Amino acid sequence: MTGLPQAPTTPPDEPFGLLADWLPAPDSGETPVMTLSTTGVDGYPDARTVLLSLFDGARVHFHTDSRSRKVVELGVVPRATVTVLQPEAARQVVITGDVAPVTPEEALAAFRNRSRYLQLLAWQNDVGTAHLAPAERRVRWDAFDAAHPGPLDPPPTWRGYALTPVRVVLWEGDERGPSTRLAYELERRRKNRERWTWERWAG
Repeated sequence: MTGLPQAPTTPPDEPFGLLADWLPAPDSGETPVMTLSTTGVDGYPDARTVLLSLFDGARVHFHTDSRSRKVVELGVVPRATVTVLQPEAARQVVITGDVAPVTPEEALAAFRNRSRYLQLLAWQNDVGTAHLAPAERRVRWDAFDAAHPGPLDPPPTWRGYALTPVRVVLWEGDERGPSTRLAYELERRRKNRERWTWERWAG
């Protein structure tokens, strides 16, 4: 993976090439864990980990259950921040932006790319199951698994979202010197014109 451009080298005009290099390719099958931060209905920040389903070159995709707290929060404030930590590479990517539902086709493709375990989890991870004892949960899980041996379609509660960035901050550590932080901001101008600006921040 390419490192961050160091001064006096000029960074790219926009962050998407760096994101494509740092995040898994669409056909890699990798779905790293990331922290999704939203605005709670009480006004306080809320955060949890989700899987990064896909970076399509312009948006970050993630999926969840329509009954979840995050869906309620995004319905009120459709903005979020995702944080992808890569400790083995001493890297962190923080992306803030606007969130919108993906198309049904995109949601279906993401579900089919999930492992069997995660597909079963999408069907079984509900409030009723959460109130059961561990042994009862496993009985219910095994019964559903046995009753559905073939490929699974997503449950009706399966939802997909994509975050379109307005701010991207890329951090890279250095064992022999200060870390590097490169921050991009989307500047909205008149006549619906947009451009990215960048700054180097203290690491």
